[in-house]
Amino acid sequence: MDSFDSKIIYLLTNDARMRWADLASQIGLSAPATADRVNRLIDQGVIKGFRASIEPETVGCECTAFVAVSLDRPQHRTAFLELVNNKKEIQECHHIAGEDDYLLKIRCRNTKDLDRVISHEIKGVEGVTRTKTTIVMDTTKESSELALQPHVFSEE
Repeated sequence: MDSFDSKIIYLLTNDARMRWADLASQIGLSAPATADRVNRLIDQGVIKGFRASIEPETVGCECTAFVAVSLDRPQHRTAFLELVNNKKEIQECHHIAGEDDYLLKIRCRNTKDLDRVISHEIKGVEGVTRTKTTIVMDTTKESSELALQPHVFSEE
């Protein structure tokens, strides 16, 4: 990655709907060269996709919880991770160090819906020995932006 790629990432992080011409003028390349670079960043897996940022409560997802999950044995990971990857309610899954094995961020309609996901689906996976749930009361900050360092934009 060079400084052009870093600038593209920074600018698209703030406005993924930016037109090629506007993006190109801000980084100092032609629109076709900029489009080629963006497509290369997508092909390389640097840019994973473009999504709309939705306010969860406005679409009926009023409950957010963090759920720590412990597995009995490593051989149970495959079934657990398959469930995780197929459940839209599970927004994040982190393999963690410490007392538990995974930390999940779950977003759903309400606590009854959360109970369904945890009690019937997650705990239904063979090898899940324990869950610990923390329900979010209010969110002050939530972001998918990265803290890009100033040196990322230095000219090469």
